[in-house]
Amino acid sequence: MTMNSALVIEAFTFVSVTLICIFAIRSYSALSLVRRRLAGEPIDKTRTPQGSLMKEREVHNRFLKWVQSSTSIKDDKDRNKLQRDLALAGFESPAAPVWYVIGRFGAAIGLPLLLQSSQYWLAKPLSPLVLAYGTLVLCGLGLIVPRAYVDRRIRERKEKLEIEFPDALDLLVVCVDAGLGLEAAFVRVGEEVHNSHPRISIEFSRLAQELAAGRSRSDALRAMADRGGVETIKSFVALVIQTDALGVGIAQTLRTFSNEMREHRLLRAEEKAARVPVLMTIPLVACILPVIIAALLLPPIIDVVRTLLPALRGQH
Repeated sequence: MTMNSALVIEAFTFVSVTLICIFAIRSYSALSLVRRRLAGEPIDKTRTPQGSLMKEREVHNRFLKWVQSSTSIKDDKDRNKLQRDLALAGFESPAAPVWYVIGRFGAAIGLPLLLQSSQYWLAKPLSPLVLAYGTLVLCGLGLIVPRAYVDRRIRERKEKLEIEFPDALDLLVVCVDAGLGLEAAFVRVGEEVHNSHPRISIEFSRLAQELAAGRSRSDALRAMADRGGVETIKSFVALVIQTDALGVGIAQTLRTFSNEMREHRLLRAEEKAARVPVLMTIPLVACILPVIIAALLLPPIIDVVRTLLPALRGQH
């Protein structure tokens, strides 16, 4: 393959992949708008929904603004979902969705270009068919892998919050029983679990800062539940808000909820322990059982071979 033909193929691949990505983005945006119309949802392109993260936290970099306006999803509903997913994964910067779009489609374009460029230093260039399939596969990986990474980060952070929150709740009960108010208890627990449970410490510290800034307790608690995305924290927030509305003592409510959380952790531990025998059958059947069968059957097989082999040789 000559240098000119390789450059032509590389340029053609780059233009094709770029056009496919642009077409996919615009098609997805248009399809989302059609679905919202069919669902009867109001569509107003000039207004951002109340509470939108994009409205509260704008991107100031000119390049990122240009990328956001030209390539990101125009639909506010899908855009806010992307912002929320990235926040759950730990990427809370207002520019995180823009960088996500840049990284995703940059990988979808860059990986095929790397494959095309590898033709220059390979001793035996790839065939056109392999090159075409490799380009499609790498383009798909560039689109899929970033989303899979974000989903994995969300899952890991939720699991960590599920594990850490009951311990923080026990400390919260102790602080409230000692006479601290709920806001002061959040601050104290956030300081105490800074090293052992950093994620909970960050959430409690942020909650305390929002309360100190004048935000209502119910709004600050709901914001913490949205950031965590964990059912345990959502139940805790709903319980505290309902307790404030009814005027019930917060100490007894927290103690009861803490006991329920402890029982829930015990049930989850028992459930995992009950699954262990089932999970152990897989290595037992795949690894141990063949060895046992071989140890039991090999001696008789060897005896049979030693007996029959001389007889078979004598017939010949």
